Amino acid sequence: MSGTDKKLLARPCQPVNLFFTFPATGGQCCDITKGRRGMGKRDDLIAQYASDLKTKCGMQPDMELLTKVTIGCGPSIYNADAATVAATQPSELETVKNNFLIKKLGLRDGPELMQAINKVIDTYGRSERNKYRVVVYYMLVKHFGKEAAYA
Repeated sequence: MSGTDKKLLARPCQPVNLFFTFPATGGQCCDITKGRRGMGKRDDLIAQYASDLKTKCGMQPDMELLTKVTIGCGPSIYNADAATVAATQPSELETVKNNFLIKKLGLRDGPELMQAINKVIDTYGRSERNKYRVVVYYMLVKHFGKEAAYA
């Protein structure tokens, strides 16, 4: 045994963080000492949005587009009130129409915008309590074929 090995063995045990890269996670690091992937809260929310699209809306999400829509919503996704759409409030639906469909996607105002919003809300489920804003926006982008707005 070398002198360096003896010094290492003589040290008291210290906690060590171990990171491994797994191909199944797309090369993302996993911290096995904490029991979770080395990812942030945004990634957890994106996974929740993808789950909603699959289970509640019957859609297979385009994860790249979903991530871009999530990033486009900014820090509002971390605020419980701002992260959801109150579909029973007409003023909230007007906000979605004006601030997202008209300003962000560049659509012209008309009755088809509110019809699309209502169709998306119906697809999500009117009785669904938490209608995530990102999921609603994602479905609207897909409905109008405006994926290029996030290119």
